[in-house]
Amino acid sequence: MPSPEDHLPLTPQFYHVLLALGDATMHGYGIIQAFEALTEGRETLLPGSLYATLNRMVEAGMLSPTPAPSGDSSGGPKRRYYRATPFGKAVARAETSRLERLLVVARRRWLTEGGSG
Repeated sequence: MPSPEDHLPLTPQFYHVLLALGDATMHGYGIIQAFEALTEGRETLLPGSLYATLNRMVEAGMLSPTPAPSGDSSGGPKRRYYRATPFGKAVARAETSRLERLLVVARRRWLTEGGSG
């Protein structure tokens, strides 16, 4: 079985989907809305490639298709819902750690050269 680090670095699209989902169950458009809300509109997920991304993430074991949450009848029978798997959450944590380490290097680099960017 692959380790989370085998998937690093994640594409921005994969990482954004995992961040948007967190522990929730959502359909594609809900994932787009959640991510835009989390980033206060400064970042976006592209709807044209989202469903291909979701399918690749399911194949990689990061997401699982899941039934609609109880009480949600907004999408009808064709709407597909997704949830991050424990493996997907581990991949997101590994990517977050990788980015944090990179940020430390970037800050150190700018500070040691006497500038702030």
